[in-house]
Amino acid sequence: MLTGIGIASIKQIQTKSQIVFACIPLFFAIQQFNEGLVWVSFTNPFNPELNLYAKYGFLIFSQIIWPLWIPIAMVMVENKGERRKIQRVFVAIGITESLYQFYCMLNYPAHAEILGHHIYYHIDHPDTFKYLEPAFYIAAIIVSPFFTSVRKMWLVGMAILISCIITVIFFQHYTVSVWCFFASIISMSVYFIMRKIRMSPNSYLKEPRASIKS
Repeated sequence: MLTGIGIASIKQIQTKSQIVFACIPLFFAIQQFNEGLVWVSFTNPFNPELNLYAKYGFLIFSQIIWPLWIPIAMVMVENKGERRKIQRVFVAIGITESLYQFYCMLNYPAHAEILGHHIYYHIDHPDTFKYLEPAFYIAAIIVSPFFTSVRKMWLVGMAILISCIITVIFFQHYTVSVWCFFASIISMSVYFIMRKIRMSPNSYLKEPRASIKS
């Protein structure tokens, strides 16, 4: 389903600046495919090699790629100069968060196991940035969509925010896995916006960008 939404979103692309944003559902599809392999790796007999590759394949997306990809997508589709400056701040935050997560993934063990019918991911982090790091992650992924002039982009921010709240309240110990499960909702909002931009580019993008065909 996510792959289908991803292909449909990519077909709506009209300018090069929309590519990063339109690819979000397809990236979610790749991420969730990796988590499907994590589930498969737990079957009898347990496949530790598959578990290792699939686990890190999933975590690279959830912990490293998204904090950087979402702000970059926002700054790419943004046309207003003052809003682009704000979005660049979120890109800097995303770069910092992604580099930090990359460092932790290289230097600290990551563990995945089935608990309570969910996959529980445990990634060790230094205690020094225990409270600051989540703020950077939230700013890059949740807050940045609310600071763009592209109409209806707030739907992406709301989809991410609501899914995060639901996950934290009801699935606190499985946030990494369950939050990403809501990717289908976020992906639908991406397709919806891409569709609207294609149908009414002048009302959604104030300054038309160069065509993808150019």
